[in-house]
Amino acid sequence: MTAATPPDPTEPAERAGPRPDRAQYGLAAFLALVGVWTVVDSAGLDPGFADQVVGPAAFGYVIGSGLVVLAVLLAVATARGDRAEGEAGEDVDLDRATDWRTLGGLAGVLLATVVLIDWLGWAIVGALLFAGAATVLGNRHWVRNLAIGTVLSVTSWYGFYVGLGIPIPAGVLDGIL
Repeated sequence: MTAATPPDPTEPAERAGPRPDRAQYGLAAFLALVGVWTVVDSAGLDPGFADQVVGPAAFGYVIGSGLVVLAVLLAVATARGDRAEGEAGEDVDLDRATDWRTLGGLAGVLLATVVLIDWLGWAIVGALLFAGAATVLGNRHWVRNLAIGTVLSVTSWYGFYVGLGIPIPAGVLDGIL
């Protein structure tokens, strides 16, 4: 039987245990900031109607307080050494680097959507958004992508505008849709 050897004092402290994930502290700080902002912003809401049992600010207080509590719990868990588990899905290859070309293409499609939506309207921009994203992700059937995108965007435009009463920009198709 051998005796356990005491730890070597010249050994670096990093080997003693895993270091906390500092990115989790950043997320905890962001959650706390959003939570405090939500509570403070809710305090400035109008009280609503006198016959309401729960005022409009109550939801902001609950959500903001919940975010602050979650931020504290995340910071405590991070300090204890808990780390997020890596993606273990079968369709994710953790050994491959980020595909910056695809990511940049998707960012460009989203940026074009934001820039063009007021001028062209949702029906056109939504079709371009779907077709552009599908093409960037590898689908090479351009006509089918545009057809599917057109059906989805026009249907969603009517669903929001007519069905829910939420105005969505019609752009150049104003008066046609």
